Amino acid sequence: MDRTEPGTGGLFAPTFTSPQVDQETDDRAWLTAMLDAERALATASAKAGVIPAEAAEAIAAACDPDRLDITDIGRRAAASATPVIPLVHDLAAAVPDATKPFVHHGATSQDIIDTAAMLVAHRALGPIQADLTGAATAAARLAELHRTTVMAGRSMLQHGAPTTFGLVCAGWLVALDDARTGLTDVRRNRLAAQLGGAVGTLAPLDSKGAEVLSRFSDELGLAEPVLPWHTDRSRVADLAASLGAAAGVLAKIAKDVTLLASTEVGEVAEGGPGGGSSAMPHKRNPVHSVVISADAHRVPGLVATIFAGMAQEHQRAAGAWQAEWGTLTELLRLVGGAAAHGRELLAGLTIDPRRMRANLDLTGQAIMSGAVADRLAPTLGRTAAHELVTRAARRAAEERVTLRAALADEPGVRDTLSDTALDEALDPGHSLGSAVTFVDRALAAHRALTADLTDRPGEENGEPWTTLST
Repeated sequence: MDRTEPGTGGLFAPTFTSPQVDQETDDRAWLTAMLDAERALATASAKAGVIPAEAAEAIAAACDPDRLDITDIGRRAAASATPVIPLVHDLAAAVPDATKPFVHHGATSQDIIDTAAMLVAHRALGPIQADLTGAATAAARLAELHRTTVMAGRSMLQHGAPTTFGLVCAGWLVALDDARTGLTDVRRNRLAAQLGGAVGTLAPLDSKGAEVLSRFSDELGLAEPVLPWHTDRSRVADLAASLGAAAGVLAKIAKDVTLLASTEVGEVAEGGPGGGSSAMPHKRNPVHSVVISADAHRVPGLVATIFAGMAQEHQRAAGAWQAEWGTLTELLRLVGGAAAHGRELLAGLTIDPRRMRANLDLTGQAIMSGAVADRLAPTLGRTAAHELVTRAARRAAEERVTLRAALADEPGVRDTLSDTALDEALDPGHSLGSAVTFVDRALAAHRALTADLTDRPGEENGEPWTTLST
């Protein structure tokens, strides 16, 4: 990811956002999307016979963002709490007198902004999905490479039982693929065009309203709704929820890496030249993980804002709808930044298997106590086996002897397990259960998902569908 690309500016944005997503969500992107909606409305109306074809052509020619002053439109929007009114005024001024009555014909301001929001989201989800795909590909590579790399599994930050780093990565992979699937479903099925006019009846279009809505949706490459959804914000909520879930998945990975990269653990490290400290030259901070965590911390509040606005008044909200515009923009940018950093994080992650094994051995076989209890349970009963191993583990710690030595002194162990069976129970490599099988299942599911998305043009690589974007 080149953070010098245009589209990202200011002091903080280049750190926390993605230039590709910023470019799809900035003021020009919103203006372009609103113009695309106006153009599509005119084109659809002409195809339905509602307005003359030459009027639609004139309106389409006027829908050029380079001919409009974004700052001026924004300043004038304050008078009506919507940028659509000054935008429509400027469009009408740019077309012949005979065409003016057909500009914005049948629509209301919310139709244009809601449709623009769906287009902005659709286009911004392209690079987000591409980065999630890249992160998943990197996670799959790590899972396959380390499917049998033994490490300590941790419960409440304490050593729990052995696992493999491949299984940890497989967990990341499945979560990333679930996030990708959720966003793909939203992008394909829930980002719908909006066209209902003043109160959802499209009365100015007479009997042609439903036909114009269908053609309007097709022109934009957006889903066609059953009916206008002005105060049904479930589509926007689905988008916000899917973005929130993706941010949470990335944050979990970042937290794992942050903990595994700490000096005392040192099992992984972020790659790349960054990570320096202004005061401590020796430090190598997990920069990507830090940025992902910072982005993800801000996401839940934005998702909550979207959900808080779902209860809206009658056929047009007084404030809740307007609160969505900046909220969605920020959501897309933050998740875009987290996804871009997640891709770089996993692609450059370095692993230290020897440190993993050394840390596993720190507990002096105590981490295998559960495995020994499992071997004893069929004969002694689960409670008695657990109590026996707990007693031996405490004695091993107090007397500074190995767990094996303490267990060997227990009659219940000598009478139940041979020396070979006890050694196997204390060997982490013999206590991995279905770890490798689960890794293979995750990899197979990932390959199937990737093949499915590859069969759907524009979705595997995150490219937006064909739109009217100028």
